[in-house]
Amino acid sequence: MGAALKDGYIRSVDETVSDYLPRLKDSSYDESTIRNLLQMASGVQWTEDYSDRKSDINAVTWHTLALYEYLRNKPRESAPGEIFNYNTAETNLLGTLLRSAIGNNLSTYLSAKIWQPFGMEHDAYWVLSEPGGGELGGSSLNATLRDYARIGMFALRNGELRNGEKVLPDGWMKESTAPSKGFDGYGYTWWLRGGGAYSAAGIFGQGIYVNPAENVVIAINSARANASTDSDWVLQNALYEALKDAVSH
Repeated sequence: MGAALKDGYIRSVDETVSDYLPRLKDSSYDESTIRNLLQMASGVQWTEDYSDRKSDINAVTWHTLALYEYLRNKPRESAPGEIFNYNTAETNLLGTLLRSAIGNNLSTYLSAKIWQPFGMEHDAYWVLSEPGGGELGGSSLNATLRDYARIGMFALRNGELRNGEKVLPDGWMKESTAPSKGFDGYGYTWWLRGGGAYSAAGIFGQGIYVNPAENVVIAINSARANASTDSDWVLQNALYEALKDAVSH
């Protein structure tokens, strides 16, 4: 998204979602901006309860056009930007919005802008979203653990390639990891960990942790028994802190 802004495909994250996804015109997304989606604060009704079969996350159909129709009929329950409400389907909207803006598929754009220039070790692939995809699953990137770490290193370098070329707008990572109004523990699809650290997190335990102050990046893959429990997140965050402390001192 930051690269598309720098390249001029998107003018501002304060443009509305339906400006780029006309199938969502005359829906609740006429009022929601790209920034609102990035901060998981669209204001559109959504339930993300993995254990409830009637929850939106389990009831929605994930093919793109069917997803549009499902979301366009969702009512608004709060003003955009005011209340944090994690919505996996809106990671899909961000992806299709970006694809619409650049007039190309995401893999081609990512490959040309970041993946190959940054020297990723392996090819990666995109997966059609399934319930509870999160940032590191669903309609996003599947890669090796080392290349997840390289994504973290790219973020740590503020979007600068190895040759010094800047892929992201100046200040984009700072903006992306600033606390949002709806929840001070979330930025632009990054979970904020305090002290300037941030992470990407997927259910069942995938993660990328970035701590600029300590110059540390940690990537993990897991296969938990349950999608998302408080105790698992506590353990994962404790692991990050322990590894960070171990390599920093």
